[in-house]
Amino acid sequence: MNQDFLPTASLAQLRRRADIIKRIRHFFDARDFLEVETPILSHDTCVDRHLQPIELSRDKVCDYPANPWQDPERLWLQTSPEFGMKRILAAGAQAIYQITKSFRSGERGSRHNLEFTMLEWYRVGDDQEKGMHLLSEFVTEVLGRPPAERISYRKLFEKHLGINPLLATVAELQDICSHHLISVEHGEAESADVDFWLNLLLSQVIEEKLGRDAPTIVFDWPASQSALAIVRDGESAVAERFELYVDGIELANGYHELLDPAELRERNRKQNAWRQTDGNPTLPENSLLLEAMEHGIPGCAGVALGVDRLVMLATGSSSIEDVIAFPFDRA
Repeated sequence: MNQDFLPTASLAQLRRRADIIKRIRHFFDARDFLEVETPILSHDTCVDRHLQPIELSRDKVCDYPANPWQDPERLWLQTSPEFGMKRILAAGAQAIYQITKSFRSGERGSRHNLEFTMLEWYRVGDDQEKGMHLLSEFVTEVLGRPPAERISYRKLFEKHLGINPLLATVAELQDICSHHLISVEHGEAESADVDFWLNLLLSQVIEEKLGRDAPTIVFDWPASQSALAIVRDGESAVAERFELYVDGIELANGYHELLDPAELRERNRKQNAWRQTDGNPTLPENSLLLEAMEHGIPGCAGVALGVDRLVMLATGSSSIEDVIAFPFDRA
């Protein structure tokens, strides 16, 4: 008898998941964070080269006219609650968190599902240092792990591959990939930039070694991978971005948040140019986040963390299907 109507996670696992979510709420409630809710379906979406948001036809969802700033044809399921939460910060909130569903097209695998649960938080007054400290506290209290070790992106590559990633050339990175027997299709290699090869080496060689003895936070990423983080100038400009790894799994991504609307407009333009190069549709560059930034968002740090992966680590599960009730093929 076909039993696809049943959840893939056991009831015991779902109880453990519920307990972990209670611990998450206790962690933030004890620090006077406000739990908020923001729209899953929005006129806005993040413009990112590598994220593929799920688009809905506006005329099939609603029949009221679009406002001048809105796309008259398209709506988006959110890839994270970031835009809405930053609008709440612009209204005066000091510390907020949210546990919500997020969606990314094409996400499927042992650690990915098209629909997944995201935990995101922001605290006004935090810089990268304070953001990393809070993230380490979180993983200790909620996951029961020791305090996180820290290593810069540069030192990480110097330690594992003997190269400065902030100065490396495409040719040097290709040679290292060849040494590690990492190959890509010829056409893909021809158009690949430095970030492509850095990401490949990180995922294929370095990542599995991270967070084994203690959680590892990698900070000060290349400026070209800043996303929505502040870029700090110096001998080599770096993004004040930090990622958490536990048992070889990327668990969280944090930023000392970008606040300059002119800079965000320029980054949106560049991301859409890359999307066109990659053969992906462009995404709307105007948003209510930009309006909020022009109004003024206070200095803060924020973190996005995958709850499903957190539960996987807490329960020793090897597949996301073991910790969610209904993966996409059973939804």
